Amino acid sequence: MIARRILLLTGLLTLAFASPHAVASPPAPGERIIAGVTAAGVDVSGLTVDEATQKLVATYGDRLKKGVSVKAAGRMIQMSAKQAAVKFDAPLSATRALYAGRQLASTPPPPGAAPVRVDVPLAIELSQQAVRRFAGRVDRRVSRHPRNSKLRITLRRVSVSHSRPGRDIDHAALAHSIMAAFRDPRLGRVFRPKLISIKAKVNALQVRKTARTVITIDQSTFTLRLYKDLKLRKRYRVAVGQPGYPTPRGRFSIVSKQVNPTWSVPNSPWAGELAGTSVVGGSAANPLKARWMGIVNGVGIHGTGEDGSIGTRASHGCIRMHVGDVIDLFARVPIGAPVLIG
Repeated sequence: MIARRILLLTGLLTLAFASPHAVASPPAPGERIIAGVTAAGVDVSGLTVDEATQKLVATYGDRLKKGVSVKAAGRMIQMSAKQAAVKFDAPLSATRALYAGRQLASTPPPPGAAPVRVDVPLAIELSQQAVRRFAGRVDRRVSRHPRNSKLRITLRRVSVSHSRPGRDIDHAALAHSIMAAFRDPRLGRVFRPKLISIKAKVNALQVRKTARTVITIDQSTFTLRLYKDLKLRKRYRVAVGQPGYPTPRGRFSIVSKQVNPTWSVPNSPWAGELAGTSVVGGSAANPLKARWMGIVNGVGIHGTGEDGSIGTRASHGCIRMHVGDVIDLFARVPIGAPVLIG
């Protein structure tokens, strides 16, 4: 019975707060709010609307002019009540309390039941849009995208950068809490939103697994370096492309491997009468000796029979090695290994 009566009272109060003049007559001269009524926790029992108005202003007037602060990730971001367009209507708040008292008086509790008390919210308007914009600004200043680990290759060093988790906040929930605080002066005005951690998609361990073997080729010093597990394991002397047929620069990978490769002769004037033909592996006419590791656009690493060219710009774009060196390297390098040519 009591629960049903409270539910009915809540419905009536909702109507009264939405449009008080539609369900109740204006306060009568000298009419006082009955016992058991509070406004945002302030007891206004026995007061007239004017007296209740003064008490609410004295209690909460200054408090409602204060802004809010958000502390997160070492930052403090503030929003003033003015920025939120907060407007406190103390007379309407007091009138709400009076109407709530009338409803209490019209529905007396059953014999022996405890008196029913009611607390009415203050009549406060604010710009929800402004608060949501502020919460979005906090989100942008505090949040950050996760950072994946990356393989960093220079001609003389191979390393893996560390991943970093990202972070985010629930800015919609923050906006809701801020609006509630502006409407209810009893609530705290300093917010510490929970930071939501966002895991990076690629960590250092994953990158290391894809970069067990790395090759760098320094054309200025005719040096090929082999890195294993990010550490320099071996250096080899090489030959690179002539000025007219330069070796391409950039980051590539080993795309193919062959033992005693067939030479598909480029259809180029420098190839002479062999242009456009194929020369079988192991043939004296085949300049690709012993091993082939393809890189890009017909350019690759191979052995040479012209040992005197090593340490010079002598090839038509490929990287030449001594036969013993290329056989040694071939066994150490898998398909897919990164190659940096500089």
